[in-house]
Amino acid sequence: MLIPRRPYLLRAMHQWMTDSGLTPHVMVDAGVSGVDVPKAHVREGRIVLNIGYDATRHLDLGNDWISFEARFGGVARQLRFPVLAVQSIYARETGEGIVFPPEDSLTPPEGPAPSDPAAPPQGAAPAGAPSASPRRPSLKVVK
Repeated sequence: MLIPRRPYLLRAMHQWMTDSGLTPHVMVDAGVSGVDVPKAHVREGRIVLNIGYDATRHLDLGNDWISFEARFGGVARQLRFPVLAVQSIYARETGEGIVFPPEDSLTPPEGPAPSDPAAPPQGAAPAGAPSASPRRPSLKVVK
């Protein structure tokens, strides 16, 4: 099983933006289970949050959850949401960042269920189809 790359990309982009003097913002899907953000600031089911060190306290960019304290209207509020709820991270000043596709684990795999004994093995050609051996990817040095 592969480890999800989203939390690593979030931390890397956050560090790059901070080191570059930019302000990191995340767009969060407020409809995902476990999202705890101020509902008054949710627009069209999403909320944009400044996760720069100047705007947060106790910022924790974990593998499963992001949590920090921020002020809304002068009132300190603890925010917490799953990493899977983050739709993008970008720099406020330049707009540079990453938009994340929906998490693969949340989408059912295509094709027959693996427990279906009548299903042909993955990669096998259907009966009567010409057999084509799958080609392995390769790299080529270009000078």
